[in-house]
Amino acid sequence: MEPKNIFESAYVCLIESDLDHKIHLLAQLQEEWALVGFDFTPLKVIHRIADPGRPAKPELVSPKALPKRRLGSPEGHAALMHAIAHIEFNAINLALDAIYRFQGMPMGFYVDWLGVAGEEAFHFQMVREHLSRLGYEYGDMPAHDGLWMTTYETDYDPLIRMALVPRTLEARGLDVTPPMIQKLRAIGDKRGVEILKILLRDEIGHVEVGTRWFRYLCDERGLNPFVTFQEVIESNYHGDLRGPFNYEAREKAGFCAKEIAWLKGLNEVKKRK
Repeated sequence: MEPKNIFESAYVCLIESDLDHKIHLLAQLQEEWALVGFDFTPLKVIHRIADPGRPAKPELVSPKALPKRRLGSPEGHAALMHAIAHIEFNAINLALDAIYRFQGMPMGFYVDWLGVAGEEAFHFQMVREHLSRLGYEYGDMPAHDGLWMTTYETDYDPLIRMALVPRTLEARGLDVTPPMIQKLRAIGDKRGVEILKILLRDEIGHVEVGTRWFRYLCDERGLNPFVTFQEVIESNYHGDLRGPFNYEAREKAGFCAKEIAWLKGLNEVKKRK
C-alpha cells in the first residue's frame, strides 16, 4: 500500500457529510497512519471551507433562536445531550481542519490533531447513543454554528486558531461541564454523568494540545505567549470572556499562573458589574 497524502485524506474526511461514513473515513485514516504512514507534501491549493461536511439536520440557527427548555423535562434533558452531541461533531471537523489547513507544521502537530479527531468521534458516538436512548436522534433539534464560524474566521493563521478555538471556545467546556454533571446527577442520569466525566478528562488534553502548539508558534515568532494570548482575545474574540472558570482544569490544560491570575481578575471585574 502506497502512502496517501495526509492533507488530501483529511480533506476528504472533513467534507464528508454522512455521519457514519465520516466516522468510517476517520477510522480508516488512523489505521493507514499506523500501517504505512502518509505523504506530507503540501498541496498546491488549500480551499477555504465555509461549510464542512455535515448532515442536512440539525437546522443551524443563531444562539438566541434556540428554544429554552427546562432540564427537568424529557425534552430539556434531550436538548442538553443534543447540544453536547453537536459540539462533539463540530470538534471532529475542527481537528480535521487543523490538519488540512495548516500544512508545513512539525509532524507532532498532525499526530496530536489526528488523535484529537479520533477522541472527538468517540465522544460523538457515545453522546449520540445516549441521545437515542432518550428517544431522539442527532439532528432532531436546532443547533447553532458559532464554533465553526470561529474556525472559518481563523483559517489564515494557526496561532490565532490555537488561541481562539482550543484555548478559548473549547476551554469553555472545561468551565461548564462540572455544573452539567451536577445537573444530570440530580435528575438521575447516571450514564450521562459517566459520559460527561470522560468528555471533561479528554477535553483537558485537547485544550492542552492547543496550548502547546500556541506556545510553539509564539516561540517560533519571538512572541510572549501571555501577552499574545491577551492581544488575540482583545482583537479577535467576538464574545465576552467571563467566568466562572474551572481554574484547576485549565491549569491541567497548560494555562500558566499568569493566565490563571488574569482570568481571576476578569472574573472579579464581571462580578462587580
